[in-house]
Amino acid sequence: MAKTKKQPRPKAETPKGFRDYFGAEVSERAEMLQKIAAVYHRYGFDALESSAVETVEALGKFLPDVDRPNEGVFAWQEADEDGKGDWLALRYDLTAPLARVYAQHRNDLPTPYRRFAMGPVWRNEKPGPGRYRQFYQCDADTVGTASMAADAEICAMLADTLEEVGIPRGDYLIRVNNRKVLNGVLESMGLAEDEERSAAVMRTIDKFDKVGEAGVRELLGKGRLDASGAYIDGVGLEENQAEVVVSFLTAKTIVEDELVNGPPQPDDRIPGGMGVTLSDPNERSEAAGKTWNQAMMDHLMRLVGKTEIGFQGLKELGEISDLLAAQGYGPDRIIIDPSVVRGLGYYTGPVFEAELTFEIFDEKGRKRQFGSVAGGGRYDDLVKRFTGQAVPATGISIGVDRLLAALREKGRIGGTDTGPVVVTVMDRDRMADYQAMVGELRQAGIRAEVYRGNPKNFGNQLKYADKRNSPVAIIEGGDEKEKGIVQIKDLVLGAKIAENATLEEWKERPSQFEVPRGDMVAKVREILDGQG
Repeated sequence: MAKTKKQPRPKAETPKGFRDYFGAEVSERAEMLQKIAAVYHRYGFDALESSAVETVEALGKFLPDVDRPNEGVFAWQEADEDGKGDWLALRYDLTAPLARVYAQHRNDLPTPYRRFAMGPVWRNEKPGPGRYRQFYQCDADTVGTASMAADAEICAMLADTLEEVGIPRGDYLIRVNNRKVLNGVLESMGLAEDEERSAAVMRTIDKFDKVGEAGVRELLGKGRLDASGAYIDGVGLEENQAEVVVSFLTAKTIVEDELVNGPPQPDDRIPGGMGVTLSDPNERSEAAGKTWNQAMMDHLMRLVGKTEIGFQGLKELGEISDLLAAQGYGPDRIIIDPSVVRGLGYYTGPVFEAELTFEIFDEKGRKRQFGSVAGGGRYDDLVKRFTGQAVPATGISIGVDRLLAALREKGRIGGTDTGPVVVTVMDRDRMADYQAMVGELRQAGIRAEVYRGNPKNFGNQLKYADKRNSPVAIIEGGDEKEKGIVQIKDLVLGAKIAENATLEEWKERPSQFEVPRGDMVAKVREILDGQG
């Protein structure tokens, strides 16, 4: 008789691209979510919790590949008798579910509808260092208004949120661009009717962060060799056309120069009250006194020329800038910056990105800026998929894990959670006494537990308390019970004494206190307050 093949034991490991979170990490995230939610709520947004699972049909064209609905997302087909069940997928963001929710419940929701949502999202992408397939997002969106006041409000709220969670002013910058301005640039280059080349230019613009100015120039022209040595065909623009795109992407550097030296030529009045009329080269010194946003608007006007769509985009940027300035949000926190290019194929108007500007060291010890922690913009076509009617919408999404990593880099959070007070067990038969102690501590709002392991070896109980990072241990043996006292051990002070103190110092600073049983809670509170 053949032997039954023994099943191998499963490997105790997380799937690729996923990880486990313990103690302090979970607490820090929960605290951050609470702070972000408080800001969103203060701005008048209502909470929404939607399903983590959506139909692939509802996620729609925003999937990486609708012909292969398991590409880019975690998807599966429901079983039915005909084998034609619906395709379902874990949500890959919180915006697509919002479009479905609004379309489904629009008759019961106020207009505009302002909601915030928080939770994990899943993407079936290749994992890498710091890049996971499951991560948290915090979104806030306004659906149902085309007013730029909604976009300005999102930017202001994002600034307040970053400061609320511990990113001080000066360590972040919110950058604002507009898809319509880029459309105006393309139209001024004569590419408005050439959809194929316009799309190619858009793809090249999206590579700006990776290949830089020189790489973009090559890709807009004849092409370039990539890192592997393979040749990538370029868009084939004329040199003067490519220069317009590069001037759009490098506007930040150009404007920095103009703020010192003035613009290269006179320009027209800019919409939204942002511009300055220059009719004489002698007025260059006046131009040097403009604000960042004024100078940026003037530069962009030169790029979009007389195009209607470009003018509309600049007008929207001017309105946003004016509304923010009226609330005290200046270029030290929020600036107009055309180098915000990610997602321009998705958004229909203004786009926002929050960038942390402080420096960190990468794995090779090189200095670099931390980078983006939030992004968003106006997406007026998303709900239309369900209703057939255009519904304006704008919103922002904060990458919570990125933001937490930034705070850890700056040393503003991190470390380990303080564990519970541990009531040790000296006599198994007196468990009711120990439960009474822990109950009193909990009633006083003190985190506490009774040791649940084998109490035979008392040293193991203290080792357990140490592993739990417990601040205090309580001891009541038979002798203490008869005398009506308890021993309270300050584990934090004890650890410090053990590390550094001399014998004389140890005697002067005892870490164990004998107090009446009735004073137990008060003494524990006193020790915890001292540790804090």
